[in-house]
Amino acid sequence: MEELIKDIESSLRKGFIDRNVKSTNRYEPQLLINNQKSKESVLSTFHEELENCNTFIFSVAFITESGLATLKSLLLDLKRKGINGKILTSTFLHFNQPKVFKELLKVTNVEVRLTDVEGFHAKGYIFEHNSYHSLIIGSSNLTAQALKVNHEWNVKLTSYDNGDLINHFKNQFEEIWNSAQPLTNKWIESYEKQYQPMSKEEYVDKVIELPEAYQVNSIEKSMEIEPNKMQVAALSEIQAVRDAGHDKGLVVSATGTGKTFLSAFDVRKYAPKRMLFIVHREQILKKAKEDFRTILGGKDEDYGFLSGSSKDLNARYLFATIQSISKDETLTSLDPGSFDYILVDEVHKAGAMSYQKVIDYFEPEFLMGMTATPERTDDFNIYELFDYNIAYEIRLQEALEEDMLCPFHYFGVTDFEINGETIDETTQLAKLVTNERVDHILDKVNYYGYSGKKVRGLMFCSRKDEAKRLSESLNDRGLKTVALTGDDSQKYRLECVEKLENEELDYILTVDIFNEGIDIPSINQVVMLRQTQSSIIFVQQLGRGLRKHDTKEFVTIIDFIGNYKKNYLIPVALSGDRSQNKDNIRRKTVDTSYITGVSTINFEEVAKKRIYDSINNENLSQLKILKDEFQQLKNKLGKTPYLVDFWKNNSIDPEVIVDKYDNYYDFLLKVKEKDLPPIDIQEFKVLTMLSKELLNGKRLHEIALLELVLENGQTNESVYINRLNELGCQTNQDSLESVKSIYNLSFFKSNDIKKYGGDSIIEFNGQTVTLNPRILNSINNNEYFKKLVLDILETSKEKAKGYRCDEPFTLYEKYSRKDACKLLNWEQDESSTVYGYKVKHGTCPIFVTYHKEDVESSIDYGDELISPEVFKWYTRSNRTLKSKEVQKIIQAEENGLDIHIFIKKDDDEGKDFYYLGRAKPDQSTVVQDRMLDKHGKEIPVVYMHMLLEEPVEYKLIKYIRDE
Repeated sequence: MEELIKDIESSLRKGFIDRNVKSTNRYEPQLLINNQKSKESVLSTFHEELENCNTFIFSVAFITESGLATLKSLLLDLKRKGINGKILTSTFLHFNQPKVFKELLKVTNVEVRLTDVEGFHAKGYIFEHNSYHSLIIGSSNLTAQALKVNHEWNVKLTSYDNGDLINHFKNQFEEIWNSAQPLTNKWIESYEKQYQPMSKEEYVDKVIELPEAYQVNSIEKSMEIEPNKMQVAALSEIQAVRDAGHDKGLVVSATGTGKTFLSAFDVRKYAPKRMLFIVHREQILKKAKEDFRTILGGKDEDYGFLSGSSKDLNARYLFATIQSISKDETLTSLDPGSFDYILVDEVHKAGAMSYQKVIDYFEPEFLMGMTATPERTDDFNIYELFDYNIAYEIRLQEALEEDMLCPFHYFGVTDFEINGETIDETTQLAKLVTNERVDHILDKVNYYGYSGKKVRGLMFCSRKDEAKRLSESLNDRGLKTVALTGDDSQKYRLECVEKLENEELDYILTVDIFNEGIDIPSINQVVMLRQTQSSIIFVQQLGRGLRKHDTKEFVTIIDFIGNYKKNYLIPVALSGDRSQNKDNIRRKTVDTSYITGVSTINFEEVAKKRIYDSINNENLSQLKILKDEFQQLKNKLGKTPYLVDFWKNNSIDPEVIVDKYDNYYDFLLKVKEKDLPPIDIQEFKVLTMLSKELLNGKRLHEIALLELVLENGQTNESVYINRLNELGCQTNQDSLESVKSIYNLSFFKSNDIKKYGGDSIIEFNGQTVTLNPRILNSINNNEYFKKLVLDILETSKEKAKGYRCDEPFTLYEKYSRKDACKLLNWEQDESSTVYGYKVKHGTCPIFVTYHKEDVESSIDYGDELISPEVFKWYTRSNRTLKSKEVQKIIQAEENGLDIHIFIKKDDDEGKDFYYLGRAKPDQSTVVQDRMLDKHGKEIPVVYMHMLLEEPVEYKLIKYIRDE
């Protein structure tokens, strides 16, 4: 308790009197802001406080459905832990809509009351912890805009339980709370009758502004419609393709970003004599024609259809289905040069014979293809079809940043358990449609809700029979749903879509037929009841709800996560990360700040654990996966990619390839890449050494030296030191000697030396530094070998940008024991004898596996992250306070011992550990204890608190602690 008070006192002194005072960062006064560039948000602090509190109270004037949605998943997890809270709000200015009060009633572990205090505009949030409180006060209401986007100023303060300020706030809250009206259904009914929504001008908080709908106009009016920011950039790049003399261009644009309007703007700019627009489904034609007429204007007779019974072959702007235009009698009736501009929508389908037939027949001046998903699994190369001319590309994350899509709140929820077994790939139909699972589905979709007055939902099922049976069960419970499959006619599908839009249906249940080519902008809830087998399909289905519409502020995505093998694809799809790097995917699961704007990604705790399990259990470096990604990139580039191409195109992490194979040349041999130039065995081994030791970019020193000697075949030590100084790197003698030991291979064990060719890569003769003559000869006489070496160098330089050069390690990056030996300038790789820690050369790296499974009792230590600044650490067993190594660590400050802490969650994470920074022992906490060995005998062990130099970021702590 005294320690807590002392920490709070020093934190307040630093915050209000002297910023140079050293304090515990956790309790320091903080300014909370939203900053998209640094990925800061007020919401992240709310989450951190809620996840660690015992109870909470909010006093807040304005609440929106979207704001509440950002907390719903977390509040449900708190309910499971028995944690409750209170929210005090009001009807001030009639900002709060009746529906948000209905949503609040669903959160049963939060008691809500309404005050009628005139001008109630409070914005305060109190979180009660053990012996202290956190208080957030400022400008943020409980709205998604205020918590994630708006320019807000909030202050977070920490108070001991007996502090006057916190008690004053609580007293103020209680005074109003005790006289406030409890929220009930009866109160909501009364409020609905007298509720009058405010005009836009009256809103205190800025709400999302939806674009005005385009109107069908005359040519003069149409010309007044200007493209948006994205479209201006895209049009410029499309024109650049034409200016470069190309007659084809591919536009890759996320679902809902307005590809049709973009193409219409380009057609208006190009002004063709005649245009052909090809789609794969009839239901798209009418909407496409309306969009084009909005932008182009003109007479009715300028626009025509080629579909079914409509054959307006002479129309200036012809909108055709592929089924109709590809018929022999139709094609032969048209001249190949009939259209000077042809657009192909959803062009990823162009591998089909019908498309090939049409594209080969016509001879337009310009051919444009549009798709959201150019990556295919059918071996057809869309990029090649367009001569590798990617005119414009905008993916989901970029589109959200540009506010081109409707914001979404994604909820990864736990699927139903039947007799302790969770839904998986093998679950039978009977279990998928039990009354209990249907109740579970309804419970989740009701809790997470939707934006707008009435639900307009899509449910994606895994099988046709599941969709049909589930639809019947939902209808029996009073919902209006229909199941649609590929067996249903186009006419019937359109009828059902119209009923959904007209609120005659609540849900359409389907399997895959609505993945693309369907436009229902009013969709406000998407429910995923099937396993994620493809990140492409996942994004397509999520995208069904991302079109903006004036009936919704956001779309709710509810994803039922069972025990599926490919759950790891969920964070992959949401983040767009295709690195196949497990650590990247884990980070994207725990830290979702890559989603910008008011959109949020939320996982229930159990669902998150299932994703972690999937990441751990899946072999992401298996040849088939790597080969598929390789082929996709090769298709996109139109040539065999190099390692740096993977990096620059956000594809496979090059490290994943060289961790699995000796080097990239070895990988190319494994994927049976044709016409590879030969390299000899020694060149192969040099590539292996550079790939294994330099590619990761963890130390810039080796990279800088290799670059210097490759420029002229040699350099000298002074030039090298100058280069390091320019790069801001350490230039102490130990670091320079370490670099030498890497390049002369003396650092490595005998097996590695043999694998790396047994000879120096770079030779050191006094001040002169030269490339090994044999390697220099290969560089001069084998262009392909030289290219592979330069590729490693360029890739490692890119990766090195993520690491510090003035310190041996970078906070929160991952390192192996071998990395630590090298970066701490040890003479040799002693990783095999480091075990948990080792005192060597004035340094002591400590490696901890946080969750230990199936280990002997003699190594089952109680290591624990007590707080962001304090780590409880155990020595090896059979150590006492008198042990020499223990004394060296206890006396670290006096002895100048540099202690570094590395932690990994569990052994499933592999050989690398997160770096948490330097630490020093708190000598007042050193204790000699006892533990049991494998025979049940008591043996000594010592533990102590390690005080970390930098507090560990909360998201990493939460990830490491979670079991």
